[in-house]
Amino acid sequence: MAERVPGKIGDFRALLNWRQIPGSVVTLGFVSLLMDASSEMIHTILPLYLVAAFGASTLVVGLIEGTADATSSIVKIFSGVLSDHAGKRKRFAAAGYGLAALAKPMFPLASSVGWILLARFIDRVGKGIRGSPRDALIADLTPYQIRGAAFGLRQSLDTVGAVLGPLLAILLMELTGGHFTIVFWIAVVPAVLSFALIAGKVKEPSVAANRDGKFPLSLAAFRRLPRAYWAVAAIGALLGLARFSEAFLVLRAKSVGLSDSLAPLVMLVMSIVFAIAAWPAGALSDRFGRYRILAAGVAVFIIANLLLGFVPNVAATLIGGGLWGLQMGLTQGLMASLVADTAPSTLRGTGFGIFSFLSGLTTFAASLTAGALWAVFGPTATFVMGASLALLTLFAMVILRPWCRFIPDLSEENPSP
Repeated sequence: MAERVPGKIGDFRALLNWRQIPGSVVTLGFVSLLMDASSEMIHTILPLYLVAAFGASTLVVGLIEGTADATSSIVKIFSGVLSDHAGKRKRFAAAGYGLAALAKPMFPLASSVGWILLARFIDRVGKGIRGSPRDALIADLTPYQIRGAAFGLRQSLDTVGAVLGPLLAILLMELTGGHFTIVFWIAVVPAVLSFALIAGKVKEPSVAANRDGKFPLSLAAFRRLPRAYWAVAAIGALLGLARFSEAFLVLRAKSVGLSDSLAPLVMLVMSIVFAIAAWPAGALSDRFGRYRILAAGVAVFIIANLLLGFVPNVAATLIGGGLWGLQMGLTQGLMASLVADTAPSTLRGTGFGIFSFLSGLTTFAASLTAGALWAVFGPTATFVMGASLALLTLFAMVILRPWCRFIPDLSEENPSP
């Protein structure tokens, strides 16, 4: 992980200024904001709709959500590899956003649980298609010196959408008297705007295609990813094992005395802190080094888990949720920057795809383990597991640090459409 020399405060302020970031990257941030707002408007009330409209069981709800998430993780590998092979990122990213936009009207039109499952499947395929090429496109567009700020800005705007979506869903449900399908139809609008933005406003630089005459998804391509990349992927996978689903924050809030209607407040606190922290954290990593900021984020994660596990009251739970959001802000965009730093330009899509798949797989395993520990031993055991695995991640960072050295060619100029 490349270390940077600390700069002046004035330099940091200039770096944080959005004018320093390529316009297409800023646009991609708003593309993410609109699509996330649309998706969260639907996903916030979808479990209630499934039960109210179709009498679905919690098992069916879990099947739909699990299938959707697994689909997204798998597709990310293929879309990333294909974007490398074609030497084109935007077409894959735009196709993913377009497919997700097309899926949105299926929710209000659905006449059965099967149609809802199909809509979620198509929506998550769209998410899988767009994720890796979009992140690789951001890396292609952005000079190394401000790459952390660019990924941080996109992550912040994406999280703003994740906050706005549920708030809009709650407000619209109140205004319409609980009319699910009206909310679903309104959610179509930001999804269509998201696709229009990326299709019409995002410019793509020319990058070399990764064509060596072999099938693009091959062991040969994986072997071309350097040791520094695999060290970053290992750290990301370990962190994924520590980071179980945020749904356990809501369960913790309920267990300490908050009602069903107020328990989601912990998620709101987490998301707001996440949105505020991600962009400055990325800019700080550009100045002070990715390694230092990532280590700080993992340390905050340990504190958050210990607070949530051992101080069972409302105030501590809300503070713990805020710290959880802070560690997300300090690590999420930064890990994307590290993948971009360590994967060769012709294999960036592949690198992002593999990284997302491994992180998704370990997070899924962490959520299953967290649920089992909660059921058998209670919430403290779940959060102690999170703290222990985060501590293990810190130890792994110390061991793998010599492998993570990567000094890019700073004379290489990236176009900034």
